Amino acid sequence: MRAIDIVNIMNKWALPNLIDEWDNTGFQIGDPNKEVSKVLVSLDLDREVLDKAIEEDVQMIITHHPLIFKPIKSIVYDSYKEKLIYDIIKNDMVVYNAHTNLDLAKNGVNDILADMFGLSSIEPLKEVKEDGLFKLVVFVPKSHADIIRNVLGEEGAGFIGNYSHCTFNIEGIGTFMPHEGTSPFIGEANKLEKVEEIRIETIVKKKDLNRIVKRMISAHPYEEVAYDIYPLFNKGEVYGYGRVGNIERIALGKFLNIVKEKLEVKNIIVYGEINRDVTRIALCGGSGASFIYDAYNKGAQVYITGDIKYHDAQYANELGLTLIDAGHYHTEKVILPAIGKYLENETYNSVHVKVYYNMSLKCVIY
Repeated sequence: MRAIDIVNIMNKWALPNLIDEWDNTGFQIGDPNKEVSKVLVSLDLDREVLDKAIEEDVQMIITHHPLIFKPIKSIVYDSYKEKLIYDIIKNDMVVYNAHTNLDLAKNGVNDILADMFGLSSIEPLKEVKEDGLFKLVVFVPKSHADIIRNVLGEEGAGFIGNYSHCTFNIEGIGTFMPHEGTSPFIGEANKLEKVEEIRIETIVKKKDLNRIVKRMISAHPYEEVAYDIYPLFNKGEVYGYGRVGNIERIALGKFLNIVKEKLEVKNIIVYGEINRDVTRIALCGGSGASFIYDAYNKGAQVYITGDIKYHDAQYANELGLTLIDAGHYHTEKVILPAIGKYLENETYNSVHVKVYYNMSLKCVIY
């Protein structure tokens, strides 16, 4: 496959419109038309990862954290990052990353963590984006109603909760008069035509609207398709950082052992009250100190994240919230096998994916 094909596959999951305004992520280095048969997936891209990619003869590296975050004024072979970029280009490799968009995405970093800890009634910890909804109405001759309904459903229209292919249909009579120069599917020039038609209504997400309308028009038998689009006040799909949800009542001491077991770590840092039972958990992969109040506000008794500073812990303690600092790396590494599995499924195993667990910053409790 070409590199750009793999990027497009990733972008279907880690939607580009979910990238936060402060973030710099996406297709960062390389030739979009580069032929790719092997991909290495890692949390970061450092010298060790690049050496591994060269050793494994991969053509593309996919990371969660972006290699190029701040603007680079030059690429001169005299600093760590510049040397790294120079050697990536020299070895004709492609680099793509999905950062905040994979944090917010459905089945992304935070959904995986929430499932890992058995949370139920899951919702975003901090809502930041909402996918707007539109009502799409199209008028179709009765003979082609099933065709258009199927096209709409297969393209992703008509999702209400966990139900797909939702439409409402009304029968009626459509009238039109073809003029000179037209090529009508039904009727004759300069003669008023009456046709049994179906009015099909469905819901479409904003991000899908243009694609679905284009596909609908392509499948429609009429030369000129009559359709309407209405913006809705209904709440669309909500995206946000972190997750919060419920668990069966458990002693916090026992839950801490579950955290260590699930994240495969020997040690975690716990701030606040430990001798308590808990029923509601908040979490955020990576660095989530800025969402401490959100965790408290949504009724969590425990908040799992990374990169906690002294005053963050002090603030959480004042709120009565127990903090678990499980580390930036360990709360995000869970996404790596998911990326590998997703790519292999979407490419029908035509691309071999190697997941490489590399903790760039070595940290040892000595």
